[in-house]
Amino acid sequence: MSRSVRVVWDDKLISYDFGPGHPLAPIRVELTMALARDLGVLDKVEMVGCAPATDDELALVHRRDYIEAVKRVSATGLPDLSCGLGTVDNPAFAGVHEASALITGASIEACRAVWTGAAEHALNIAGGLHHAMPGAASGFCVYNDPAAGIAWMLEQGARRVAYVDVDVHHGDGVQAIFYDDPRVLTISLHESPRTLFPGTGFPSETGVDGTAVNVALPAGCGDAGWLRAFHAVVPPLLREFQPDVLFSQQGCDGHALDPLAHFMLSLDCQRQAYAALHALAHETAGGRWVATGGGGYELVQVVPRAWSHLIAEAAGEPVDPQTVTPESWREYVALRTGEVPPLHMTDGRRPDYHDFSAGYDPADPVDRAIMATRKAVFPLHGLDPMP
Repeated sequence: MSRSVRVVWDDKLISYDFGPGHPLAPIRVELTMALARDLGVLDKVEMVGCAPATDDELALVHRRDYIEAVKRVSATGLPDLSCGLGTVDNPAFAGVHEASALITGASIEACRAVWTGAAEHALNIAGGLHHAMPGAASGFCVYNDPAAGIAWMLEQGARRVAYVDVDVHHGDGVQAIFYDDPRVLTISLHESPRTLFPGTGFPSETGVDGTAVNVALPAGCGDAGWLRAFHAVVPPLLREFQPDVLFSQQGCDGHALDPLAHFMLSLDCQRQAYAALHALAHETAGGRWVATGGGGYELVQVVPRAWSHLIAEAAGEPVDPQTVTPESWREYVALRTGEVPPLHMTDGRRPDYHDFSAGYDPADPVDRAIMATRKAVFPLHGLDPMP
């Protein structure tokens, strides 16, 4: 399916580090790249470097006074609560601007590769910092690299960009930045804001012309319900919108082992989502697909396997889920973390779901969530909300 795939990488990307004990530990990205390398996945892609985003690039989505405030914190390491740095979620640290700008630069580089045709697909595993607002850090995110990448493509002449966010948390920053821009369709599938940060992402948040789409699923949602919701909402909207580029945020914190949320997804469900988005990029966006990482706080058991599968799927050579993790990687994990690493590239699940077109069950909380979203936005796209 894929003609060419780039993975944007620089070892300095792991310098985005809020310190010991913070859930967004950079070792999750380090272990991902090590696993993808040892599996031979990185041999199937072109590895390219990146430069930090410039102030002008950051200013596509962030206020300049905010950028200057982050730079001051970066120079001193001292908190500035007026810009959201120095909180429990977003501790201040020396070098925060440089680390955050490099992640944003990596996502812009991925977008540049896809937009110019240098690659059909491009990934920034270290990216996906979707909570950052125009003038404040939020939810572990300082600069909003997905929004910056999308804004860069719009500046280059993109007419329509679709953003699909499968992180368990609502993609509130990206939605806020493009809420009034009909050129950007934002779709977020997340745990209900009634039970999880950031408390936004209700179906009633529809943006202009229904271009903000929110699927707020109940806590405890498992593979079958999540896949049912995804397929009931995402494919019909992408087919109708026909984006120039598909941009996906691939947070894997919906996994049952993730400590910060309440979904019960398996690695095997997440792998199916990657395959579905890959196919939709080819069907609806001419194959142009940019993907980033995102949330994911089970650092050893989940994140490295999930995003290694993502890279392999983008490369068009998926890893057999029964594959044994390389012994070299397991030894590295034990050395770096002291934890017992997973033995296989699967959770042993074979997720299946009943398609929503077969009928709506008003007693099912997942179906109620699906219907709330479809009723809120489908008519605005000329689509029938009923199954």
